[in-house]
Amino acid sequence: MGILGKIFTWWNGATIGTALWSARNGTRVGEDHQGNVYFQGGKDVHGQPRRWVMYNGANDASRVPAEWHGWLHNTFEAAPESFLPPPRIWEKDFTPNLTGTPQAYRPSGAIEKGGKRASATGDYEAWTPDAG
Repeated sequence: MGILGKIFTWWNGATIGTALWSARNGTRVGEDHQGNVYFQGGKDVHGQPRRWVMYNGANDASRVPAEWHGWLHNTFEAAPESFLPPPRIWEKDFTPNLTGTPQAYRPSGAIEKGGKRASATGDYEAWTPDAG
């Protein structure tokens, strides 16, 4: 992304102003496995610590792992690493939100998959106002 994109867009990552504000006013708390960096600084109107994330790449809230989501919303005080159980063998790796990409799920009747729906099975009868 060019310098103009960094200055004027928020959807492609943090703007220069946000990055500078975070470096000046926030304390770096940690980083997740995707490279997102988490900060804390000051208090909100309810007296809770103000917490935020600087995304590594596009700003997409689905990229925040569950443990860091809990930290962002003040579910627990310390960084999530101190609260996490060891990973289980049945846990799946993170997959990003694929909506709007060629890899997005499309059911069999979707236009992107040819738009062919399965024919009716005969157990459906359309409603008409004259049926009585």
